[in-house]
Amino acid sequence: MSDLSREHLASQLAEAVAEALREDLGRQERALLVVSGGSTPKPFFTALSRAELPWERVDVTLADERWVAEDAADSNARLVRETLLRGPAEAANFVPLTSDAATPEQGVAEVAERVMALSWPASVVILGMGGDGHTASLFPDSQELGLALSTAEPLVAVRTPSQPQPRITLSADRLHQARRHFLHLSGEDKRSVLGRALAGDDVRELPIRAFLACPLAIYWAP
Repeated sequence: MSDLSREHLASQLAEAVAEALREDLGRQERALLVVSGGSTPKPFFTALSRAELPWERVDVTLADERWVAEDAADSNARLVRETLLRGPAEAANFVPLTSDAATPEQGVAEVAERVMALSWPASVVILGMGGDGHTASLFPDSQELGLALSTAEPLVAVRTPSQPQPRITLSADRLHQARRHFLHLSGEDKRSVLGRALAGDDVRELPIRAFLACPLAIYWAP
């Protein structure tokens, strides 16, 4: 039953995102979709990949990424290529957040230039949330959290003690620059964390709070 409700939620979210992209493509040449990685979005990506859209006019990028090779098992880019950029959606223009540089600190300028060339403001940003309240790579224990929450730069290189790999993330400012924000969650544990986040205002404790003040469509299943 839980799996069925998650599949149903993924289909509903895919319909909402596809409609948002259609709406924006009706008045502009290109539309930008910003997605998140992890296990939760897999059924959503699969459902969205089947949507009837002029995908050749859609740009897709990530909210954040591990600084790993694109074919690594835990690469968000690999996940997007294997589950979203299939069928009709294969025609979309995908812009990953990594480069050939050895570290995200060395590569951030090149990736930022690539990202800034996209069709901002984004039509849609899909956020996820971890059990620690992080979203994108805005982690509570990251020494770069303050920078990522305050900078006007589009991207921040991130080192986080709780995570094995260095990362790169869109800044909170850049993530805010979207017409629509969706939060995609599953599981009772995530609902409990979201409840805590809604009950307080310390963004450094639970970084998802940085997005609770803007219009946010929450898609949750058990």
